Amino acid sequence: MIEFENVSKSFWTGSQRKVILNRASFRVEIGNSLGILAPNGTGKTTLINMMAGLEKPDEGRITRTSRISFPLGFMGGVVSRLSGTENARFIAKLYGLDPDYLEAFCRWLCGLGEYFDMPVGTYSAGMRARLSFALLLALDFDIYLIDEGMPATTDVEFNKKAGMLLRERLEDATIVVVSHQAETLEKFCRSAAVLMDGQLHMFDTLEEAKQLYDYETQS
Repeated sequence: MIEFENVSKSFWTGSQRKVILNRASFRVEIGNSLGILAPNGTGKTTLINMMAGLEKPDEGRITRTSRISFPLGFMGGVVSRLSGTENARFIAKLYGLDPDYLEAFCRWLCGLGEYFDMPVGTYSAGMRARLSFALLLALDFDIYLIDEGMPATTDVEFNKKAGMLLRERLEDATIVVVSHQAETLEKFCRSAAVLMDGQLHMFDTLEEAKQLYDYETQS
C-alpha cells in the first residue's frame, strides 16, 4: 500500500512557484492498479518519484507498507564508474539476492556482450536503459511504478524478452502508471486519477477520468 496524507510539493522555477501537489490525500491498495492522467509539465515524474521515495514532500506524510519498485527506467541506482556486472552484484546484495543469479539474469537479458564488463559511464543511453530495465525485472515487487517519460530502448530483441517478462511480473502485481495519454493506461488499469493544477482527482473508472481530462485539456 502507498498512502499520501495531505501531501504538498512545489518548485521555484525562477519566475514563479510551480505546484505539483496541494494537500493531496489518496491511497493505492494492493490489487487495485492505478492510472494517472496528467498533461506534460504538470509533475508526472515528480509524483512517481515521491511514491518510490526518491523525492520527499514539502508537507504531509507518505506511507509505504509494500515492496515498491523504483520507477521503470530510473537511472539513479546505477553507478556510472562500475561495470554492468558490478552494478548487478551490488544491487543483489542490497536486496539480499544471489549475486551470481542476478548477474547471469541481467547479462542474458541485456545482451550487451563485452560491454557488460565495462563501466556504465561508457554506455549509450539505450544501453543504460536496458541495464536499468533488467535490474528492475530481476527483482520482485508488490507495486510497480511506470513513468511514461522514462527513457526507452529501441533494441528489438531486448524489447521482446523484456516485454514478455514484464507481462509475467504484472499479472500478479499492482501497477501505478502515469501518462498524458489515456491509451497507455488502458493496458494496465481500471481505476484512474487526473493530476491537474496541484490536485489529484480520483475516479473508480478510467472512462470517468478521461471525461475530466479531455474537458480540461481541450477547453
